[in-house]
Amino acid sequence: MDMLTIVAIDVILLVVLLMFSIPLPYCFGGALAFMAIAGGASMRSMMLWGFGQMISPILVASPLFILAGMIMAKSGIATHLLNFADIFVGKVKGGIGVVAVATCAVIGAISGSGFTGVAATGPVLIPRMVEQGYPRGYATSLVTVSSVLGLLIPPSVIMIIYGWVTETSILAAFLATVGPGIAIVISFSIINMVLVRKMPDIKLEDDLPKAEMRQRHIRRTIKALPGLSLPLIILGGIYGGVFTPSEAAAVAAVVAVPIGFWIYKEMKFPDFMNVVNDTSVSIGAIMTMIMFTLMLSQTYVLLRVPQAIIEIVFSITDNRIILLILINIFLFLVGMIVNDVTGMILIAPLLLPLVTHLGISPVQFAAIMGVNLAMGGVTPPYASILYLGMRIGKCEFSEILKPTLIFLLIGYLPIVFLTTFWAPLSMYLPTLLGYVR
Repeated sequence: MDMLTIVAIDVILLVVLLMFSIPLPYCFGGALAFMAIAGGASMRSMMLWGFGQMISPILVASPLFILAGMIMAKSGIATHLLNFADIFVGKVKGGIGVVAVATCAVIGAISGSGFTGVAATGPVLIPRMVEQGYPRGYATSLVTVSSVLGLLIPPSVIMIIYGWVTETSILAAFLATVGPGIAIVISFSIINMVLVRKMPDIKLEDDLPKAEMRQRHIRRTIKALPGLSLPLIILGGIYGGVFTPSEAAAVAAVVAVPIGFWIYKEMKFPDFMNVVNDTSVSIGAIMTMIMFTLMLSQTYVLLRVPQAIIEIVFSITDNRIILLILINIFLFLVGMIVNDVTGMILIAPLLLPLVTHLGISPVQFAAIMGVNLAMGGVTPPYASILYLGMRIGKCEFSEILKPTLIFLLIGYLPIVFLTTFWAPLSMYLPTLLGYVR
């Protein structure tokens, strides 16, 4: 068999293993073993290369941001940020929906994870939205789809991974997703305000005397300040050159601890130990998966699969627009079957030569990959963020399906294509701040 046939069989094997819900490390380990047997890849050299990659200081940022996010989920930060936002939109019909979108964006700026967004905000936001008259399925859908902003609003874990595997500036990759992230916040907020007009049961915040209302607003603002300080410290430190993304992740984890223990007093020592234990288990599984995925991706690179992809694609068409549409469809399908980190590690090195050949900057491609893979987190069959949101919101798939499709098709998909075909959306900030010339 020629090498392309072997690679095709290997990809089919990987998809079949994924469809049988086999743990991800074993899926990629099985695909790697097949390449070693049928493709002649040296498992020994791949193991040595993989271990060498795993000691990269950049990788430290991912588990630390996960730890920070888990601590934040138990510390009450989301509750106080929500109360603070109510000051501005509590009297507006549909305002709590806008708060849900904005809060998920802020939480994303702290944790860099979509899972943390829905885990931290869902238990607070969904019940409050239901109390105000929102249908449970709609409330769950809005919070869940908004949680993918954690993968786009910097610092983002998948952008750290992208910068690492493609040797692109991580700070430039962070900035590239800001424009699409803000566009999605605006898009979801507008859709929410339109949809709530057809919800007659929505109630607004109770009227209070002005003096009492002023006191409530002051209390909420003071309570929210520690939570608001986290994204300011993290992002200000990174872009101010005070510390690297890895150091920022450590700062986030360290600062979140006193906020939970002594300021909000909503975290106890047993809670902290449970968080550390859960984080350790998650990090172990993630790092094992990353290593096998890296090794498989590098095997494809050594076998010149990227060059073969370029030749095959250009033999079909050389129309730039059609090619970019096909790339977006491919990334969307990848996001449907694997998680964002896996997709980033496996696909970025393979497609980067193709998109650069099309004149797409690696920084813009970071944003293109980010918005596509993030959408996979709420798109079955993978849809890990969607399933977590359903458990937290205590609703059935039939309840969440319609509003999720509305937000994705009308609010999210246009931003995906805007990111792809209008470079300034993702390139303006990196260029303005001198990370791209």
